[in-house]
Amino acid sequence: MPDPSPYATFDLTRPEDWRGGVIFASPHSGRDYPGWFLAESRLDPVQLRSSEDAFVDRLIAPAVAAGAVTLAARIPRAVVDLNRSAEDLDPAAISGIAPRRPDPRILSGLGVIPRVVSHGCPIRHGKLPEPEARRRIDAYWRPYHAALAALMDEAVARCGRAILIDVHSMPREALSHLNAPPPDIVLGDRNGVSADPWLTAAVAGALDEAGFAVRRNSPFAGAHIAAAYGRPARGRHVVQIEIDRSLYMDEAAIRPHDRFDAFAARFGAVVARMARLGDPGQARIAAE
Repeated sequence: MPDPSPYATFDLTRPEDWRGGVIFASPHSGRDYPGWFLAESRLDPVQLRSSEDAFVDRLIAPAVAAGAVTLAARIPRAVVDLNRSAEDLDPAAISGIAPRRPDPRILSGLGVIPRVVSHGCPIRHGKLPEPEARRRIDAYWRPYHAALAALMDEAVARCGRAILIDVHSMPREALSHLNAPPPDIVLGDRNGVSADPWLTAAVAGALDEAGFAVRRNSPFAGAHIAAAYGRPARGRHVVQIEIDRSLYMDEAAIRPHDRFDAFAARFGAVVARMARLGDPGQARIAAE
């Protein structure tokens, strides 16, 4: 059963026997919108949900039966973005914040307290007071990252290494600029920085064998979580997965379409394989 979490930020679910140190996380699938947030927003619930990685928490759920831990956000990305640094504050969204070095994500309105959702739609009228921005970070962002950091430490202590599979979804339109046929899934390891090559290759191989078209590090190489937690030399590996949403959901209506169950079963089988990547001998086998 999920462990209770403070401030309803996340659900943490453990297997009966966690031996491999593998963690599946879904930091953008939260859909528990507080009433006060809905009241202050200029957008309707469907528009707000356009920035979610909707249903990714359901897609990674088979990991638990296969022996991995899952950490799934409950707080929505539109309230606070768990895949940003706590210092990624947008002066255009928060009053009292001094301008800082240019950052493409912040400039586009996607800081730790987002200013917009998909298609650049503003979330609220005017700026958010700085104390409220800090409150959200303390109440939601910090508990999630405290839990994630503790899991990574525990995995290293128990298993000698931690393997974090950070799972997201991408709008189909995010792939429209590619000259080549669009992939089903994009893997990001920050161009080899956040995970050992054997691990990224093993994840890619499992997806490829299941028939998924895979691309690496373009257009998504990994964001804050991959950068902050991926330390292969210290036995801490992070691979980010981005799934084409159109494979399993109606993107406009934010609901599963008629192919969801088939996709979930196919992807779930891959999740089960990835959940066993931390088992003894897997690094050697994958490298051979």
